[in-house]
Amino acid sequence: MEIQSLTVSERILLAEALWDSVVAENADIPLSEAQREELDRRLSEFGIDQDEGDSWSEVKARILSKK
Repeated sequence: MEIQSLTVSERILLAEALWDSVVAENADIPLSEAQREELDRRLSEFGIDQDEGDSWSEVKARILSKK
């Protein structure tokens, strides 16, 4: 199968199907030590100030307005 021959919507559906297959297996995807440290750092910062940052709807609106 030539992936580029698929339409964009077909490729999105394929990506979703692939992701769903990974989730369905409860795959344990290992993190590197650097990734684990970064996640711990972000969680710690979130615990300090949970109001910091923008909501998803605000971020999405900003992204869509740049098109």
